[in-house]
Parts: sequence; structure tokens; C-alpha cells
Amino acid sequence: MPSETTKSSQDQEWAKLIALTAQGDQAALATLYDQTSAQVFGLVLKILSNREAAEEVTLDVYTQVWRQAHTYDRTRGAPGAWLMMLARTRAIDRFRAGAVEHARTESLDAAHLFASDDETPEQDVEGKERRRYVQQALTKLAEEQRQAIALAYFYGLSQSEIAEKLQLPLGTVKTRIRLGMMKLREALAPYEAGLVS
Repeated sequence: MPSETTKSSQDQEWAKLIALTAQGDQAALATLYDQTSAQVFGLVLKILSNREAAEEVTLDVYTQVWRQAHTYDRTRGAPGAWLMMLARTRAIDRFRAGAVEHARTESLDAAHLFASDDETPEQDVEGKERRRYVQQALTKLAEEQRQAIALAYFYGLSQSEIAEKLQLPLGTVKTRIRLGMMKLREALAPYEAGLVS
């Protein structure tokens, strides 16, 4: 159990990192993520009971921190409490969305009997459009983030293999991929929401 002094200095450190993030400091966000993501992930996993969904929601939380760090008001609570509130809200939203989706698809269980493996013309066009949009989003990333993501997702290298190939510490590779994916998710949000034609 951390002492009051330790907790106070930790709160000061996190508040400072949030303030720097609000100014667009990616390194501050990466440090905040490294120091707090285990707790955020733990809470989200407890609510969702699904590791993959919890990982996605945890990334969503830090994307939200990136966008809304300027709204954090230390006089209204500790930074850890603010992060946990964001995590809890996101996790509950995801849980509810999952329940609605499950109810909507449950009655369509027989649909797979009529499914075809072939892409329809619409799916083919949509796939090309999605690839074009992803390529555009990738150009907005820093070169080192784009390189790490390309090696991971297009060449199938593990993070350890990327670290070895680029001769970088594993933590640096993880941070580059994490920040790059957060920025990609943000850039692709309008497309996913159907706002881009």
C-alpha cells in the first residue's frame, strides 16, 4: 500500500503528465500510459470480462485522454480518479453496446447458412476505399511510428523482432506502436462512423 507521501508525489507526477499531454506532448502521454495503463486495464477487464475488448477500451481511454487532457481539473479530483472515471465510463458504454449488439444478432444465427465466401461488388469497393483511407491515415503518423506499425501489421513481426531489427529497446517499440495505433484510431474514427464518403 503506497504511503500518503508516495501517493501525493504520484498524483503530482500524473497531473503534470496530463498537463503536458494537453499541450500536445506525446512523450508525456506515453509515460502516463506506461505508469497507469495496468490499473486502467484491470478495471476495464473486471467490467468486460473479455481481454481483447478490454485492450481496445484501454486504448480508447488514452485516445480520450489525448483529446481531453485540457478538461482535467485537479481541484475536482486526483488524476488517478479522473483516469478511472474515464475507464469505467468507456467500459460500461462498451458493455452496454455489446449487450445491444448481442440481442440484435442473436436472432440472425441462421444467416450463416446463406453466407458466401465471395466478396460482393459492394464489399470489394468498400475494401478498396478502406485501404485508401488507412493509407492516408498512415501518412499522418510520425515516421518511426509508421515504420513500427508497418513491421508489426504488414510484415507480421513481433514487437521483440521489431526491437531487434531496429536495434531499439523493446519499450520504445511498444510505445511507438501504441501511440501510432491511438493516432490511427483517431484518424479513422470519421470513416468508421460513416462520416466520410
